[in-house]
Amino acid sequence: MVKIHNFGAGPAKLPEEVYEIIKNELTNFDGSGISLLETSHRTATYKNLNTEIQNVVRRLLNVPANYKIIFLSGGGQGQFAGVPLNLISRTGTADYVVTGAWSAKAAKEAKKYGKVNLVLPPTDRYTEVPDQSKWNLDPNASYVHICTNETIHGVEFDFIPDTKGVPLVADMSSNFMSKKIDVSKFGVIYGGAQKNIGTAGVALVIIREDLLNHALPICPSILDWTVNYKADSILNTPPMFAIYIMGRVLQWIERQGGLDAMEAAATKKSSLIYDIIDQSNGFYYAPVAKNVRSKMNIPFRIGSATGNDELEKEFLKGAEALGLIQLKGHRDVGGIRASTYNAVTLQEVQALAVYMKDFLKKHAK
Repeated sequence: MVKIHNFGAGPAKLPEEVYEIIKNELTNFDGSGISLLETSHRTATYKNLNTEIQNVVRRLLNVPANYKIIFLSGGGQGQFAGVPLNLISRTGTADYVVTGAWSAKAAKEAKKYGKVNLVLPPTDRYTEVPDQSKWNLDPNASYVHICTNETIHGVEFDFIPDTKGVPLVADMSSNFMSKKIDVSKFGVIYGGAQKNIGTAGVALVIIREDLLNHALPICPSILDWTVNYKADSILNTPPMFAIYIMGRVLQWIERQGGLDAMEAAATKKSSLIYDIIDQSNGFYYAPVAKNVRSKMNIPFRIGSATGNDELEKEFLKGAEALGLIQLKGHRDVGGIRASTYNAVTLQEVQALAVYMKDFLKKHAK
């Protein structure tokens, strides 16, 4: 049987070591004699796990004491509504920096709850993060929202914006825990787990405490950060198994050497692929400006900037035959996309690199 190498953008690969832990704990969690899947969320068993995972988040990101950590249902997209529902009441308006499909969707959702200022001119081509001198920031905004890594378009911020005291809110769904960040530079950080730190069903939200207690009256309790913080993320039955898996992935990151190790690996893996693209004399084409190329999601075309459908279909078919799966680009942009998240090993990326070189030799003119 061909060994599978999963380059999917999400739900994405989990570390093999974590799968072994899950298998061993599945039917007898923490010596309880039953599975976590059938354990009450009100038990000490689950409450201890909940606290343990909050603590590992604090350790990995060096989260300051004045920031609160909560786990919420609805994934990252649930927070597209959660952010304005909890923050926009401060002034009634918010700034959105749209650099790809996900930040565009976040801005569209926020318009339901207040005035949204698009910091950058609308575009349908997302290949860069314009210099901040070109941003139209509103000093009266309740917050400034960015997506630090656009999963679909492969655009990753290479700097933390200076928002002149306005709280910075960041969707980090697809590059969470891939490198060190200064949490104190942000008002709120959030992300769905299923791309880089776990599986679908839960969002991790980190909130500076002065940004609590601002929810709109219409905000549902299930999305109210203050309500959920006071309930220690156990307002109702939370997505316990997804939270548990996220915790086991975060503990695995710690054992690998933490975020320094994740960043070094991400740089090495992504460089392998980008170097092949850059040295292919135009056979492979990466649309994103080099300074903001994502280390997590690498989109590229074959043959030209707009791609060659036949060659790309042949590439994907040949890749699947070798066990290199989920490389098809997002339906909105087409082409090919390799996601090299924390759980994707260097050996797997090397296998993709060998195939890319072989395909280039076979088809380059």
